[in-house]
Amino acid sequence: MVTPRPGRRPAPRRAAAALLALAAAVALTGCGAAGGERSGIVVTTNILGDLTRNVVGDQADVTVLMRPNADPHSFAISARQAAELEDAALVVYNGLGLEEGVLRNVEAAEAAGTPALAVGDGVDPISYTEGETAGQPDPHFWTDPVRAGEAVDLIADAVVEQVDGVDADRIRANARDYREQVEELHAHARERFGAIPEDRRRLVTNHHVFGYLAQRYDFEVVGAVIPSGTTLASPSSADLDSLATAVEEAGVPAVFADSSQPDRLARVMAEEAGVDIEVVPLFSESLTGPDGGAATYAEMTRHNTDAIADGLTG
Repeated sequence: MVTPRPGRRPAPRRAAAALLALAAAVALTGCGAAGGERSGIVVTTNILGDLTRNVVGDQADVTVLMRPNADPHSFAISARQAAELEDAALVVYNGLGLEEGVLRNVEAAEAAGTPALAVGDGVDPISYTEGETAGQPDPHFWTDPVRAGEAVDLIADAVVEQVDGVDADRIRANARDYREQVEELHAHARERFGAIPEDRRRLVTNHHVFGYLAQRYDFEVVGAVIPSGTTLASPSSADLDSLATAVEEAGVPAVFADSSQPDRLARVMAEEAGVDIEVVPLFSESLTGPDGGAATYAEMTRHNTDAIADGLTG
């Protein structure tokens, strides 16, 4: 029998201790944030990212997954970004079927225990009334500044509740200040849209994205080039013919197309209608870079308001 030297553990004990240390390390690595190490806020879309950053200020890190000028229906994320979702103290996402390319990642994060806020669910969502998505929830609530203001409060509540270390009073003050800015956007829209004659308050867009705006400011949606709530759909020749007829009968002077999407179909439809119609670019689903004309939600909304008013009255 070999007697261990004084002050040294027997080899089996050293091995057991090493195995325990290894198991603990593996557990920490595998569980990640499950051990209480969650930090930061991860936001799916850049529009919600701007709202969230205005609410949070310097109280927490905010990571936005969607790049400028991207399509929220189709953008995807990397494995590293998926891990960030699962390690976050809070995930803020639009919901209502918008983020088609990352919904499974959000659901996986929720399944791993990450707190998540589906903002669209809390702002009295409406449903599409026509096209392929009729009856389904419309996720484009931010086109109505009133609902965007409600989203600001929802985000503030979730941050205070879920993110450790933030100053609740500071978060609430930030939300109040920013909501005042959003309310100014609503006042500007009421003024500009209120000056449009009744017979010109008709919208044609590249896809069904302005239902909330139309409801808030009393517009009629004549139709959409892509008769769906998602850019992933495609119009048929019959769809374009039908819309061309509706445009001709309604006498609309402009078609509004998202600046991040090719406007070829809108121009084809205008040619089919055989009328002199302008295709006006809007920033409807994504913010731009700093010099792109819609780097913030406020800049985007004000631009769209003025472009729609000018397009329908010019």
